[in-house]
Amino acid sequence: MSIFSYKQRNYITLVIIIALGCLIAYSLTGIFGSLLSTLVLYTILRPGYIFLTEVKGWKRSFTAILLLFISIIVLVLPFYALSSMVIEKITELKNDQIYFKNLLYKIQHLLPVGSNVQQIIEDGLKSVGTWATGLFPSLISGIFNIVLGLLLMYFLLYFMLVEREAFERALVKYAPFREQNAYRFAEEMRNTTYANVVGQGFIALVQGSLLSLAFYVLGYNDPLFWGVVTTFISLVPLLGPPVIFVPAALLQLADGNNFAAWAMLIFGFVIIINIDNVLRFMIAKKMGNIHPIITVLGVVIGIPLFGILGLVFGPLLLSYFFLLIKIYETSAMASERLERIKTIQDAEEL
Repeated sequence: MSIFSYKQRNYITLVIIIALGCLIAYSLTGIFGSLLSTLVLYTILRPGYIFLTEVKGWKRSFTAILLLFISIIVLVLPFYALSSMVIEKITELKNDQIYFKNLLYKIQHLLPVGSNVQQIIEDGLKSVGTWATGLFPSLISGIFNIVLGLLLMYFLLYFMLVEREAFERALVKYAPFREQNAYRFAEEMRNTTYANVVGQGFIALVQGSLLSLAFYVLGYNDPLFWGVVTTFISLVPLLGPPVIFVPAALLQLADGNNFAAWAMLIFGFVIIINIDNVLRFMIAKKMGNIHPIITVLGVVIGIPLFGILGLVFGPLLLSYFFLLIKIYETSAMASERLERIKTIQDAEEL
């Protein structure tokens, strides 16, 4: 006969479950980015999968493979190709001493600086280049981790799509709140994901494309490269496109290209900056709005964890965190109301 009671055995089992869960969670920290990417892609691909399988009647496995293949073509390959291009360009500029000397010469014409300030600027530019290079995943040095992460992400995503109903039933069953709140959390998480990933990504892409087009028309160097850089920078509200087009225009002024400089400044502040507000208003009406404070703090949290992907995943994690707090507060208030009602009923019965 056991020396433990039924209740004690349950407590011991719970402690073992928690301990094993913590151990598993700790062992998965290295692939947390892949797991989060899986969740984000599932949220994005889910409507298309439901439409093709339930409305069009397509086979589940074929539809899942097709959507995964499309996501690789549309999202993964372009990102890593552009990352490689940015790394290569930054490394080239960092090692080009003549480029930095010419750049400092132009800065001296615009703003008279002493030798100490000149050295600080030169060291700062090199440090920024080193920091920016480290943000992007290198296809050469990190090829094993990249391939492993992608294989894991698409392996999980395939079964999450093919077994969608069972996966979502399990999420509702084991969610730490009531069923209606679980569905509410899923709905708001979907809106948050779309607002962060699709909405913010679309705005950044439009701003980067407009800057690249303006650079090309006005005869600036490397319009494609600076358009890509602007796309990433546009994900950070405190920075944005002016970080790129204002210095570029000032350098054109220093070269005597007044028309190209003023045209870029006018187009940048009138069109590129304001297109952000227009698109953000349209997206907020359809998908929800993300407060700039959450975006900024999310970027600060996300970049050390995920590198350049932290521009997206950081705000997403922070949004999920506040969403959980909101759900918890709603559940707590509902429980308090039920408790008060029960207390009043018990008092009336007495």
